[in-house]
Amino acid sequence: MSDVQKILVLDFGGQYKELIARKVRACKVMSVIMSGDTPIERIKKENPIGIILTGGPHSVYKEGSLHADKDLFNLGIPVLGICYGMQFMAYTLGGEVSPCAVSEYGKIKTHVCTKSPLFKGIEDVTPTLMNHTDYVKTVPAGFRVTAHTKDCPVAAMEDKDRQFYAVQFHPEADLSERGHDVIRNFLYEVCGAVGDYTIDEFIEKEIQRIREQVGDKHVVLGLSGGVDSSVTAAILERAIPDQVTCIFVDHGMMRKNEGKEVEAAFSGKHLKFVHVNAEQRFLARLKGVTDPERKRMIIGEEFVRVFEEESAEYEGSFLAQGTIYPDVVESGHASGAVIKSHHNVGGLPKETKFVGLVEPLRTLFKDEVRELGMLLGLPEEYVNRQPFPGPGLGVRCIGELTKERLDTLRDADYIYREELKNAGLKYDQFFAVLTSMRSVGVKGDGRTYNYVLALRAIHTTDFMTCEYAHIPYEVLDKITSRIVNEVKGVGRVVYDITGKPPATIEWE
Repeated sequence: MSDVQKILVLDFGGQYKELIARKVRACKVMSVIMSGDTPIERIKKENPIGIILTGGPHSVYKEGSLHADKDLFNLGIPVLGICYGMQFMAYTLGGEVSPCAVSEYGKIKTHVCTKSPLFKGIEDVTPTLMNHTDYVKTVPAGFRVTAHTKDCPVAAMEDKDRQFYAVQFHPEADLSERGHDVIRNFLYEVCGAVGDYTIDEFIEKEIQRIREQVGDKHVVLGLSGGVDSSVTAAILERAIPDQVTCIFVDHGMMRKNEGKEVEAAFSGKHLKFVHVNAEQRFLARLKGVTDPERKRMIIGEEFVRVFEEESAEYEGSFLAQGTIYPDVVESGHASGAVIKSHHNVGGLPKETKFVGLVEPLRTLFKDEVRELGMLLGLPEEYVNRQPFPGPGLGVRCIGELTKERLDTLRDADYIYREELKNAGLKYDQFFAVLTSMRSVGVKGDGRTYNYVLALRAIHTTDFMTCEYAHIPYEVLDKITSRIVNEVKGVGRVVYDITGKPPATIEWE
């Protein structure tokens, strides 16, 4: 995608950097995330049409805070500063940044100058998301104030001659109701974007790149059944038909009927599909293990061992992975800060039978991967399926993992998903959790002592935070009635109403 227009998102440690990059791409402009201290020569090499400076957790005037090279402002490239990015721009160009007399958090009524290119077509009073303890007290020479709030006299500023723009609020967040328009105005009114980034264009260029990289060699993919690996398989099959082998390792912790669904999705394709039933092998290694991190480690280790055994005959082939852009960014690549390491980032191990790595989705966000999957002909219900952790139900079944307990969870989870679908309810993620706690109950004239099952459903845009979903009581009644009557081993159903924070989305 090197020949399309590009926006650089320079990261200063803000939690919304990926959201900024995604919002840019939603406007049909390519975005790339790099560290805030990326050298100027590296920035020039990217040849961006504009640069966005992200928020960050530090005070720009304190020692040790992350700064970009000040020559960034001598490149003749439009710059948009957001939150910390605005403060860095002001501080570097001669303005003054100070602690707020009154800090602002949450949705704030913001008065904007509609004559500014940044606020073209936006109401003169608009709600924005504020989250800051510092503010720009004095703007640099050549700048003018273009927005303010009750407690923040400089909520936006601009130097139109040098094409420098900045906002104290977060336009990338949904709570900034016209934030999308602010970003779009920067791209099209300031940077001169033409909107030449589309997934359709990506497909054709990526297919050509794969063909050039692989040639006539074979490619082996560890297919998990998740969206990323499935879309990887689909584009490989389109690019190099009959040169791909997909090894699907069924560890026995998939959702009900999921193994059959994965196999059906790839039947009749121009690739070899190998279904490895390794349930007994995984459960034998997990016997007696209750610690969630230990379970994750064992499942991950065993998956690698099974895949290595099954792929042994493909020495000299390429290895394909469903690495996506957030994996790369969070693992500290592209000069970014390390948030967490991902197992599928970092290249091939030193000792390997494979000759190279193929990662078709490495530059894409999850929503782009789903769009790509639809364009490649994967079933809609498959592409838009619920997010599912690598260890599968292994981290939704609290305590020891046995076939009996996993089957109980599978059946209950299936009923839950089925009844939400029947009710026409859609949430960003929903699933059942089999707890390790038992509860006294009664069936007929007899006492029971069965498991407590928890239900979870959430609303989220980025999975960094979430709110619980308000499932109608009548729907919860039906779900509960079916589960306790149809699923052996469950005697009580509870609904999780905890947001993130303080909880996480998954239970383990």
